[in-house]
Formats: sequence, C-alpha cells, structure tokens
Amino acid sequence: MQRLYFLTPDTQTTANITEELNDLGLTQDHIHVASGNPRAWQETGLKKATLLQTTDTADAARRGVMIGTPLGLVVGLIAAWILAVPGPMGMAGVIVGMGIFGGLFGLWSSTLIGVSVPDAKIKKFRGDIRRGAVLMMVDIPERQEDEVVSLIHRHHPQVDIEKITRKERQHAEGRGQ
Repeated sequence: MQRLYFLTPDTQTTANITEELNDLGLTQDHIHVASGNPRAWQETGLKKATLLQTTDTADAARRGVMIGTPLGLVVGLIAAWILAVPGPMGMAGVIVGMGIFGGLFGLWSSTLIGVSVPDAKIKKFRGDIRRGAVLMMVDIPERQEDEVVSLIHRHHPQVDIEKITRKERQHAEGRGQ
C-alpha cells in the first residue's frame, strides 16, 4: 500500500474526490481526513484521521521493539552471568524474560514519545490545515497510484498531491536523517 496525501481547498472538493475514489474501488477505510474544521469529516462522511495517521506512533513502536528486545537480551545475559543463575534452563529463562521485558518496555516508551511527534507530511501541511484546507490521507495499492494521481490532477488541478518519499520513509523507519 502507498499513502497519498491530497491537500484540498474545501470540504466540497474533498467529497468529490472521495466519490471518484469510491468509483475506483477504494472504500472509506482507505481514506482519512485531517482538518482544522471539526465538521469537515462529518460533512464528507469520512473518517477523522487518528493518532496512527497523524503521528509517528506506529513507526516509533516498531523501533522501540527492535531496539528494546536485543538490549533486553544483552541485559539478561549479563544478569544471568552476574547472578550466577544455576543451570542452562535458568539462564535461558532470565535471558528470554529480559528480552521480552526489553521489547515491551521499548514498545511502551517509544509509543509515548511517538504519539507526540507529528507525521512528517502532517507537519508540512499544518499551516494549510489551520487556514481551512483539508488533508486527505488515502491508502491505495501501489498498482493504482498512477491512475489515481492522473484522475485527481485531471479533475481537480488545484489539489496538491504528495506521497511519502524514500528519504521520508527511511527517516520514519530510523534508517536515515
């Protein structure tokens, strides 16, 4: 799936784009709206964007588990060695237990941080949203990307369309600056 961001000037344009996307087989589950106008999603019948769409929560949680689990395993290994846990099963239990604890602690702490970090694209459009524009976040199969972009540009030339770039994806995944 590819996420496309449509910055529309008003709710009527948003509703029109939604109908066109529905005609292409995309459902309401694929479309989310961020707007400074609380009635925007009510007027269009679309889902209000949640914290998962507007913040770094999901990527932060994944990074937390990826970092916390190996750190927990290392701490478990050190703890088992220092505490001289008897037997291989006792050592394995301490190591695995600390690995699980590390993963869960990384998940929890990273999610707490990620919920306060806005998504890169949301941050970019924040000023426009405050001025009354509507940001649509549309998750589409990659094979439909060209068709959707072409259709929207043809029918709504005033709409800005963006997607997550490779650099932005790498940054969100913790693999780049």
